[in-house]
Amino acid sequence: MTHVTERSGTGSGPVGGSGSTGEAGHQPWTAGSGRVGRKRSVSYADAGVSIHAGDRAVELLKSKVRQTRRPEVMGDLGGFAGLFRLDTKKYRNPILASSTDGVGTKLVIAQQLNIHDTVGIDLVAMVVDDLVACGAEPLFLLDYIATGEVVPEKVAEIGAGIADGCRYAGCALLGGETAEHPGVLRPDEYDISATGVGVVEEEDILSPERVEVGDVVIAMRSSGLHSNGYSLVRHVLLGAGRMRLETVIEEFGHQRTLGEELLTPTKIYAQDCLKLIAETEVRALSHITGGGIPGNLVRVLPENVDAVVNRATWKPQPIFDLIQAKGRIEDPEMESTFNMGVGMFAIVSAEDADRALATLTGRGVEAWQAGEIIEGTGQVQMVGQHTRG
Repeated sequence: MTHVTERSGTGSGPVGGSGSTGEAGHQPWTAGSGRVGRKRSVSYADAGVSIHAGDRAVELLKSKVRQTRRPEVMGDLGGFAGLFRLDTKKYRNPILASSTDGVGTKLVIAQQLNIHDTVGIDLVAMVVDDLVACGAEPLFLLDYIATGEVVPEKVAEIGAGIADGCRYAGCALLGGETAEHPGVLRPDEYDISATGVGVVEEEDILSPERVEVGDVVIAMRSSGLHSNGYSLVRHVLLGAGRMRLETVIEEFGHQRTLGEELLTPTKIYAQDCLKLIAETEVRALSHITGGGIPGNLVRVLPENVDAVVNRATWKPQPIFDLIQAKGRIEDPEMESTFNMGVGMFAIVSAEDADRALATLTGRGVEAWQAGEIIEGTGQVQMVGQHTRG
């Protein structure tokens, strides 16, 4: 986060515009009452925007952000733009990849529980694991935080999670923006998004054209819900189900509450996938987000093959059973909304299947052979049944 701006008027007059930290030195707007000699000075803070709070948030974050620094980063926080020196000598035909995303209504759970240091990890995961799906190494990320009121400590917690996620992904947190929107968002509300940039050799770009009949589908276990389907989760569990976030759910184990389970950070696979690409013949990677397994795995299939995924090869986490039971949700709806326990698929050559599993296991990633590629028409065939209980 480089600085704070306010982009949304509050209906109280021309006190905002698109100001930035530089506005702190501007002369305050003066409003007359119509009576000679009677004037009052109105400040940006009167409109609900605190430049000082934003500056304080940046100061609290600087040490965390520096931990994400890569050798290519130039300068420090506080500039108008982040600078990154791309070492073109390392590449023959470098292609830049970009991705942007948010966290969605999982943020509502964080705000209700007043826990803000994990959603930043979710944010990074949603961006960098899309980048690596095309074979790109994530280089840097820029974040955006919009809030009703800048509370420095809260913004620092959010930013600390983003910085942690960048460290896990091996990318730099190059900068960003914190915007205060009084009158648009409540003081305790916020939304976050980020854009990431990566690089990949042109000849190494992963694409459907690489996938062949006989290839193997490797599944990588998710940490839980990740960051998709939370509108349905909140409706089923907290609305119609009348469950409380503080409720301890026996099936989750270790006296874990519903709120803790719902805030489990999204797993970041970027470095694991890059290692997999380096060690094996990876044909394609599919990041399982909104749309579930069928909706995302189909995106990496050519028109002449099908992917057969056997549900019997894994058991989804208990949270999925709870949601389905409470909401009486049909299987197709569950599979088109949630990841059902798989956060990433890798399609590899059959000859490299064992090596791929060994590589992932060696990095602490729970992985297994979940299916195969057969002749077809570009579809995902879900077969078998998950183990229950």
